[in-house]
Amino acid sequence: MRNNTTLFLLLTVVFLFSTSLLQGCAGVVAGGAATGAAVIHDRRTSGTVIDDEIIEFKVIDRMMKNTALNEKTHINATSYNNVLLLTGEAPTEELKQEVYDLLKTIPNVKRVHNEITVAAPSAYLSRSSDTWITAKVKTLMLKIDDIKGFDPTRVKIVSENGTVYLMGLVTRAEGDAVTDVARKVDGVQRVVKVFEYIE
Repeated sequence: MRNNTTLFLLLTVVFLFSTSLLQGCAGVVAGGAATGAAVIHDRRTSGTVIDDEIIEFKVIDRMMKNTALNEKTHINATSYNNVLLLTGEAPTEELKQEVYDLLKTIPNVKRVHNEITVAAPSAYLSRSSDTWITAKVKTLMLKIDDIKGFDPTRVKIVSENGTVYLMGLVTRAEGDAVTDVARKVDGVQRVVKVFEYIE
């Protein structure tokens, strides 16, 4: 049964990955590039890109199977280069730890950043604001033109309750420039760097 689930997840990821290469994505277009271009310019290997997709699917699978935990919390998980970022809200410290314990053992995860806030799940209005913040940061990254070879598709942006998390394989100059841009966006309360530096 477990092998069938793994095979299903892998086939789903491969399908979505190949489909994304053939279609434009509105969220990525707002950032100035089609998904296919993002993959071509990615500093991760293609295998790692697929690993990250599988990790995120496994998070969904584990959370959906733990109905009680899923109903009490609002969790977002983003994997980049096998680094798992957990954001969202859990009403108690115990529930926050329970989510972490459930997800930290997912295969191929080399590190977990547990940024879950101890609070009631956020309201829809707050989540809509976060979507706007993410889109604005992506748009402003297009204006970074003083760093040779900078590609905004190499930066993953996650916004949660006014906090912007920045992920990616970047140089320190690229990371500093993106951080500076994110800090200037209206509604951003703080910026957390989850970058991995390549130099």
